[in-house]
Amino acid sequence: MGIQRKSGLTKRGGFWHIDKTLHGEPLYESTGTRNLRQAQEYLAKRVTEIRMIGLVGSCEVRLFRNAAARFLQEYQHNKRIQDDALHLKLLDGYIGDLELKQVHMGSLQAFIAQRRRDGVKTKTINAALAVVRRVMNLAASEWMDRQGNTWLETAPRIKLFPVRDARSPYPLTREEQGLLFQELPDHLARMALFKVNTGTREQEVCGLQWGYEVTVPELDTSVFLIPGDHVKNGEERLVVLNRVAKSVIESARGMHTQYVFAYAPGKGHLRPVSRMNNTAWKAARKRAAENWGRQHGEPAAPGFRKIRVHDLKHTFGRRLRAAGVSFEDRQDLLGHRSGRITTHYSRAELSNLIKAADRVCETDALLCPETTWLRRRGG
Repeated sequence: MGIQRKSGLTKRGGFWHIDKTLHGEPLYESTGTRNLRQAQEYLAKRVTEIRMIGLVGSCEVRLFRNAAARFLQEYQHNKRIQDDALHLKLLDGYIGDLELKQVHMGSLQAFIAQRRRDGVKTKTINAALAVVRRVMNLAASEWMDRQGNTWLETAPRIKLFPVRDARSPYPLTREEQGLLFQELPDHLARMALFKVNTGTREQEVCGLQWGYEVTVPELDTSVFLIPGDHVKNGEERLVVLNRVAKSVIESARGMHTQYVFAYAPGKGHLRPVSRMNNTAWKAARKRAAENWGRQHGEPAAPGFRKIRVHDLKHTFGRRLRAAGVSFEDRQDLLGHRSGRITTHYSRAELSNLIKAADRVCETDALLCPETTWLRRRGG
């Protein structure tokens, strides 16, 4: 007979996790095994330990891994939870087995040193440390045991490092844009063309839904209003369409019932794109840089060889400035926090922003490629 699954165990990422409530207290943690029988034994052991703690009134030993698992469970709907999960997965090998009271800047030094040896930027290291700080603060302030005590008496001070190695933005030239977009697969080319003409962030593009579209019949166009819980700064995001962005939207209309941008992996069904910065993006930028070298007889600029998805937003901002668009209008078009944009828009305000966005299409003929870059040439 096969092993019967025991209540309280769920499988995530190939490993069995405990997801159970004992005496009114949640128990979220990984068993550390892919084997169901071993996971059941671990669960039984943890249940016995917790029951004994309740009988004798002693304090339960809580590992950072337990706290990390509870954090991921309780905050699974946060916008950045996938990034947090990746950081915690890397951290687990360094502090996962430590008791919460043993986690501090000293015990994090091995993790920090290894990440620096791997060439990871300070901003990324800080993001991991910020997750640790968040987990420890929750353990010291909100998470209680059955005796009413917090998991941790006092949260340690987790310091972030000054960022001095941040990569400078690299706005694309028109020629570089053409080389890159021609190498992208169709769905990424469509998204990139939209992004470089709207200044939207990667996740705003990936999560763009038809339900966010608002028609503006007086101006014979539409805009998108992205809810604040899908925007980095938490504020509702107005996305104005210049004529290139509008043509991209029309080319995508009807492809997917919910999401604006979708693709069909292999011969499967259409599905939304979870991220643009993927292996296809990295392969395309490599080919584009090689094409540049062949055409010009010299290596492509380092920034172009390592062009990031976020550089498309910088490109839009730089082109707005070059076209003479005012600082205030640039802020509104790029979705920066300004306090001027509200949920009520006058016809004059929208008309002004649309005209400003269209100015990046008027500098020269290459500025308005419409959707001709959405299909690579065959042969």
